[in-house]
Amino acid sequence: MKNRLSTGILGILYGVLLIAIPQVIAPLCGPMEDGGWMKCHYTGSAEIGVGLVVIVLGVLLLVFKDAAVRIGLSVGVVLNGILAILLPAVLIGGCKMPEMNCRAHTFPALYIVSAIAIVGFVINLIYLYLSNKEA
Repeated sequence: MKNRLSTGILGILYGVLLIAIPQVIAPLCGPMEDGGWMKCHYTGSAEIGVGLVVIVLGVLLLVFKDAAVRIGLSVGVVLNGILAILLPAVLIGGCKMPEMNCRAHTFPALYIVSAIAIVGFVINLIYLYLSNKEA
């Protein structure tokens, strides 16, 4: 029960952080002078989608008791964490200048939070696998 509660809450928190970092905590670059958006804006929009998926996975981690199902949900969180890193690093990217908000603040925050979540949920996977194997 403790593992289910803690991983579910941590999954939800991680999803909320993926949404809040580019929007509130470390905002991305604003619109350009012509009213258009830079690439980092689209990265932030994609991170919102990833965050929403992670929130759903966190809620499902709270709901399901079966260890095999929770292993699958934890794999989903890990894969979404990898996607959250790949979006700004490779898939969409951000502004070209390193001193822009996205490169100086937002992306590093996303990398750190995602790396912590990936490591935490990999540890959870190992724990669930070992506890399920013993049963």
